[in-house]
Amino acid sequence: MAFIFHTRPNAVHFMFRTLLIAAVTLLPASIALPRPALADLRVCNQTPSTISIAFGYRAESGWQSEGWWVAGADACAIVYQGDLTSRYYYLYAVDDLAGGAWDGSVFMCTQDSSFTIFGVEDCLARGYERTGFFEIDTQGRTDWTMQLTENNSNSLDPQ
Repeated sequence: MAFIFHTRPNAVHFMFRTLLIAAVTLLPASIALPRPALADLRVCNQTPSTISIAFGYRAESGWQSEGWWVAGADACAIVYQGDLTSRYYYLYAVDDLAGGAWDGSVFMCTQDSSFTIFGVEDCLARGYERTGFFEIDTQGRTDWTMQLTENNSNSLDPQ
């Protein structure tokens, strides 16, 4: 007695067609799924010059200032990545070409080269510069964009 094994050629075709239909159906659904929002503190330079930006905030261990981020003309820099957890943050920015600054009355420590400085006391005695930062009130939001323009060297135009 001889056995003849017969495979259905349509079985492979059926499986391929089923997988293709599943992929075509699920792909748009996966694209449409909500993604976590990019929550950052972004500073946008709306001037024709390049600006350098320093950032200050209250960390778990106390006050901290960091710099420098560079934003070219009509470009943005992300100075803090992730959800904002405080209501208030502090910025200082300087126009690298034309001079002038966006500054304020909250003093923190900076230096000319890249820095992360802990504490705001005795900046000069510790070998740093004492620089006036302006306050940003994020109103408790987890993301914030600050627009810096030529006409608002000390006035703020948040979005």
